[in-house]
Amino acid sequence: MKIYKLISAIFLCLPGLVQAQHIDLQKTTERHLVNGVKLLNELVSIPNDSNHPDQLVPNLEWCEENFSNRNWSIQQLATKGFPLMLASYEVEATNKTVLFYFHVDGQPVDRKKWNQADPYTPVLKKINESGDWEEISMDKIEEGIDDEWRIYARAVSDDKGPLAMFLTAWDAMIAEGHLPNYNLKVILDFEEEIGSPNLPAAVLDHREKLKADMMLIMDGPRHLSNEPTLSFGARGISEITLTVFGPRAAQHSGHYGNYAPNPALRLSKLLASMKDDEGRVIIPGFYDGINLSPEEKMILDAVPDDEAEIKRKLGIGFTDQVGSNYQESIQYPSLNIRGLGSGWIGAESRTIVPADATAEIDIRLVPESDPERLFGLVRSHIEEQGYHILDREPTDEERMKYPKLVKWKGTISYQAFRTPFDSEPGIWLEKAFIRAFAKSPIKIRISGGSLPISPFVDALGFPAVTIPTVNSDNNQHGPDENIRLGNYREGIMTALSILTEKL
Repeated sequence: MKIYKLISAIFLCLPGLVQAQHIDLQKTTERHLVNGVKLLNELVSIPNDSNHPDQLVPNLEWCEENFSNRNWSIQQLATKGFPLMLASYEVEATNKTVLFYFHVDGQPVDRKKWNQADPYTPVLKKINESGDWEEISMDKIEEGIDDEWRIYARAVSDDKGPLAMFLTAWDAMIAEGHLPNYNLKVILDFEEEIGSPNLPAAVLDHREKLKADMMLIMDGPRHLSNEPTLSFGARGISEITLTVFGPRAAQHSGHYGNYAPNPALRLSKLLASMKDDEGRVIIPGFYDGINLSPEEKMILDAVPDDEAEIKRKLGIGFTDQVGSNYQESIQYPSLNIRGLGSGWIGAESRTIVPADATAEIDIRLVPESDPERLFGLVRSHIEEQGYHILDREPTDEERMKYPKLVKWKGTISYQAFRTPFDSEPGIWLEKAFIRAFAKSPIKIRISGGSLPISPFVDALGFPAVTIPTVNSDNNQHGPDENIRLGNYREGIMTALSILTEKL
C-alpha cells in the first residue's frame, strides 16, 4: 500500500472528527501537495482511451480501491455501455447532499506527436533558459514544488487532475480532523470523451441513487487569466455527418472531369451556403430565441477577457461576428465543420473525380436551442439546395433518379444547462472561494465547451455549477497535455475550501 493510502487509512480510523471550517487552507494544502502529486502520477499512469473499454477496467478498479480506502461506500451503476461508479459518504446529523461529477476516461493518443516516450508515463518539465520545456526528475517534487513546473501526461488535466485534487483535499481534511457538514456523492463517468452516449438513460434508471441538492462538476480550464473561476453552465452538443455522392467509384479526371459531378465541390458549396462571410449561420431561424438583455450583457462584460490576447493565442487577426465579443459568441448555438474528407492529397494524391465527400459537423447547443428543431432547419436547408436526403448508401435506382444525393447521420448527445448566479450553490461556492483566495471568483454565464450534465439537471431537478481548476493552455485532447503545478496546488485548496464550507 502506498504511504499516502496508509496515512489516509489511519486518520480515517481516528475518533473525534468534527464538522468544522476553522482550517488554514493554504498550509494544509502545502502539507499534502507532494502526496497529491504522487497520487496524480499513479492515476495518469493507467491508459484510459474510452474507445477501448478494456483500458477502462483498471481505471474503475483504481477508483473503487481509492474511495474504499477512504471509507466511502461504492457501487457500480449499470448502463448499456461501460458502468458508472457511484461513491457515497454519509455525515451524521445533516440532510443536505452534494453530488460531484468527474470523468475518468481520456482522448486517444498519437504517440508520435508527444514529446515523451509514453503519454501514460507522467513527465515533469520546467522552462529552461532557451524558453523550451525541459524534462527534470520527478524526484524534484520532494525538494519543493515550483508553481511553474508542469506534469505532462494524457488526461492529467482532463479530467484525472481534478479527481486527484479532490481526493488529496479529502485526505488533507481528514488529517486535520474535519468532516463536511453535508453528505457527499461522487459519480464517475468512463465514457465522457465519446459523448457519454449511455448516460441519459442511466441517470433515469438510477435517479433514486443520484438524488442530491446540487451538482458540482470539477472539469475544464479556468478563465484565460488563470484567476479562480466558476462556470454556471455549459453548451450541449449534437453531431451531423453529411456524405455527398458522385460517381459510384472514383473516376479518371481526364476522362470524366467536366462530365461526372464532383462531390467534393458540391459538398463545399453546400456547406458554404449555410454561413455568410462573417461566420454567421444564415439558415432562417437558427438563432431564434436568443435575445441578450442589457442585464445579461453586463454579466458577460464583467468577465475580464482580453480580446487582443485571445486573438494572439489563437493566431488570428479577425473573428467571426456571432456576437460582439468572445463571451457573447458562446451564448449562441454553433454550426462547426470539424472535419472534411474526399479523395487523396499530398504524397497519395491522384487525378480522380472522387466517389464521395464527407463532412462532420458539430452543433454546440445553448439552453434556448432545441436540437431537433435545429436538425429540422438544417435538413430543410439541404433540401432547398436540391438534395434528396438518405439515411444509407444510395441504390442504383436512386442514383439515376436524383441529381443530388446526400446521406445524413445525426446524433444528439446532450442538451445545455445554465444555473443562476444567485442559486444556492452559487452563493455557497462564492463563500468558499473568498475563504480560499480572499476574493470573488470570475463568474462565467455559460462555457463554450460541452459537459454531459443536462441529463442530471433535467432528470433530478437540481442546480449545477462547474468548478474549473486547470490551466487554460493545458493542451487537453491534443499531444503534450499538461497541468501547471500551481493550478494543481490551487485546485486542491479549492476542493478543500468547498469540503469545509458549511452548507
